Amino acid sequence: MNLPELQKIGPLEIEAESFRIIESEIGPTDFGPEEFAVLRRCIHATGDFSFADNMRFHPGAITAGLKALRAGKNILVDVNMAASGISKGLLEQLGGKVICRISDPETMDRAKAETMTRSEAAVELAMDENIGIVVVGNAPTALLKTMELIDAGKFRPELVIGVPVGFVNAAESKAILESKEYPFITALGRKGGTPVAVAAVNALLRLA
Repeated sequence: MNLPELQKIGPLEIEAESFRIIESEIGPTDFGPEEFAVLRRCIHATGDFSFADNMRFHPGAITAGLKALRAGKNILVDVNMAASGISKGLLEQLGGKVICRISDPETMDRAKAETMTRSEAAVELAMDENIGIVVVGNAPTALLKTMELIDAGKFRPELVIGVPVGFVNAAESKAILESKEYPFITALGRKGGTPVAVAAVNALLRLA
């Protein structure tokens, strides 16, 4: 069997070449330049061009996200994996930090006492921590709770990035998010996940 010939390319050039390939293969789109920067990084993180068809941006999403980051607001994430993937160096330069309460003892106690998921309890406990962007890539219940609190006037993040992956309430929660009037970024259907959520945040951090 003949093995494919590998490209000889330095580490600093890999991302640039990957972006060039994505832009070449995806062709013209209706996304604005900053929206495309987010989409491109999501495709780069997953190797999945279907996000070009599935991603949806509220018209004010990019502006709202950049405003929150530049104001030094914090980012609330649903799982520790997302917290690990976000570029904390860039975020700290802007004055913000990543908040994840999913493993806190207080979260576990509230979830048990109020018969809710830990993801729901974590959102409730963190909503007063100067949150500018909510990022959900794993737990539809965290996204549903976020929207519930926003609709009740109890929570006012500038942007919701909701891209949970899965088969139970993932697609449904994102369809609900797409109907909202406040700024959001989502990816319709079952596809999504923490890598997509992190990629969207890191794209915004680079734009900021």
